[in-house]
Amino acid sequence: MTASTRKLASVAFTAIGLSAALAGAAKADTILPVTNLGFNVFSGTFTAPKSLFTTAKPTGWSIGNAPQNSNLIGVGNQGSETINSGVYDVYKGSGFSNTVPAGTNFFQADGNPTFESTILQSISGLTANTTYDLQFQQAAGQETGFTGATTEQWKVFLGGGGIGTTCGALTCSVTGIISNNNLEQDSTLMNTPSQGNTDWNTVTLKFTPTSANLGAGGTATLTFLAWGNGGSDVNEPPTVFLEGVNTTPVLPEPGSLTLLGVGVLGIAGVVRRRRGKRNLAG
Repeated sequence: MTASTRKLASVAFTAIGLSAALAGAAKADTILPVTNLGFNVFSGTFTAPKSLFTTAKPTGWSIGNAPQNSNLIGVGNQGSETINSGVYDVYKGSGFSNTVPAGTNFFQADGNPTFESTILQSISGLTANTTYDLQFQQAAGQETGFTGATTEQWKVFLGGGGIGTTCGALTCSVTGIISNNNLEQDSTLMNTPSQGNTDWNTVTLKFTPTSANLGAGGTATLTFLAWGNGGSDVNEPPTVFLEGVNTTPVLPEPGSLTLLGVGVLGIAGVVRRRRGKRNLAG
């Protein structure tokens, strides 16, 4: 085997190895079975570009046990984050330019624990000690008319539900985590400048529930809590957006990479045969 043929073979085996690794990774975890992933199916009335959550009533989603100021949570069409229509707007800043999953709406929530509500969904058929992936897009912005740099993230829970908040001297804390056997995972912290926003970015979380986190039939409650300024109740409204729940990125099919590797091996064989013919002709 010539040096060039060996190089081609090396590339082919690398491609095959990569495809095998991706196939193994794809089978490693299970996608958490969330319904109405894009907040685009309603049992109420959604009026574009934005409506209150309680008016639109996204199918499968409910309001939870946080302080429940339903006038500060809503759903909206892509691109209407900075529009005041039914639900308040946030500063345009540098704009929301990153691509988000097509055909989905966003959920918008005030991140001040004094003024928000959790949203939740009951999921059944889960298996104890199985790792589930949950992916979504998040963004953030400050309500117009306010100033001050803010931070935002999503606190996400899976278990018995019953998540709420309690506020003391200027700060708030989450309740119901341990008492209701909830697992918690937090999204990447966003840092939003005064009168600005943070563009859409992707978050992937992993949950591995045990039998303690699951009810009959493998049932658990998935809860989203918008969390601004580390739980501060100072009213600089840090607004948190959620979109594209479990719309996972498209990766190359492992089978395609395997075919690529086999193809490269085939090319290597052709090159070797042609060189053999040239040597015989010489």
